[in-house]
Amino acid sequence: MNDESAEFVPGAGFHWLTPLYDPLVALTCRDRAVKRSLVAAADLRPGQRVLDLGCGTGNLALRVQEACPEAVVSGIDADPRMLRTAAAKAARRGRDVAFVRGFAQSLPFSDGAFDRVVSGLFFHHLPPDAKAVAFREAFRVLASGGELHLADWGRPAGPLMRLLFLGIRLLDGFANTAAHAAGELPDLVAGAGFTGVRVRQRFATAFGTLEVVSAVKSAVTPPSDPIRVGPSTEPTSRPSRAGAAE
Repeated sequence: MNDESAEFVPGAGFHWLTPLYDPLVALTCRDRAVKRSLVAAADLRPGQRVLDLGCGTGNLALRVQEACPEAVVSGIDADPRMLRTAAAKAARRGRDVAFVRGFAQSLPFSDGAFDRVVSGLFFHHLPPDAKAVAFREAFRVLASGGELHLADWGRPAGPLMRLLFLGIRLLDGFANTAAHAAGELPDLVAGAGFTGVRVRQRFATAFGTLEVVSAVKSAVTPPSDPIRVGPSTEPTSRPSRAGAAE
């Protein structure tokens, strides 16, 4: 997709804030700790194919590649500005990460193309219907036995976190963040057909409660209707490198 005007929500809410995205996330969202938790959860192995969904300026994709240099890492995002930043970071660090422009609701990859899909602070940008489609797409591009690991806003842990989360809700929209505020992120993941859905870790941040959620694609067909979570709870061809981006 070459149309840079195609509709999407910028990572910082507004295009003019994009240059401030990395420092804002680092200062307010416990970025290092959260990404360290995501990479540890992914349990990366040499040769695994990993997709960073909604990769932004490439930070998570680069951490994955640094943690396991023998992994084949790709990142996808709709924002060409962020992708240019990501590619520039990869070049400076000498890292081999393929950054591709595309939308989470129609991933340009074949079925079973990846062993891991990771994502950080992306899904709260999507409208409710788009979230469901994006999770089904993540399910589709994972191989059987593949895993999804994501970090995003969850139910605020107490009144203070609820108050702090209002800033995110005002910025990204009350409809887009309603499921997160209600603690329904694991349910949405399960509704796409994933099993073993669980919240691994929660982080209190300056903008609310972040959750690290993990799930597995078992050898099943995803259901047509969402299901609720119980109480416990290659690429066929190498993606072409896009311009630069988090």
